[in-house]
Amino acid sequence: MTHKTADETLTTDQLRDLVISTLEDLKAIDIQQIDVTGKNPLTDLFVVASGNSSRHVKSMAEKLIVGAKAAGCQPLGIEGERQAEWVLVDLNDVIVHLMLPQTRAFYNLEKLWEASSQQRSSAAQPA
Repeated sequence: MTHKTADETLTTDQLRDLVISTLEDLKAIDIQQIDVTGKNPLTDLFVVASGNSSRHVKSMAEKLIVGAKAAGCQPLGIEGERQAEWVLVDLNDVIVHLMLPQTRAFYNLEKLWEASSQQRSSAAQPA
């Protein structure tokens, strides 16, 4: 997929690289990518990262939004900024989940999508 703007096209890979480099610059903790191409009708990629405080999570989200807009990618939605335990930034082809470590451990998105993927592949295997 590509995210089209009036004067530029940002590929999913370029958007992913922008997200990851921004999060690395902001000292995000344990940045993970989850490829959900063909598994999720909303997006191709999840990026999950943690911050060391709600202020850190909120700051990462704000700076990511500014960077995405500057690159010509208007976020489709932002959720959770007020409490900043889990902030979701929807960039269409890439959805970013920024969480406090305890919130991330509780929801464990990485394991959830890994288990979901394994179940689908085993269901597709002939018996």
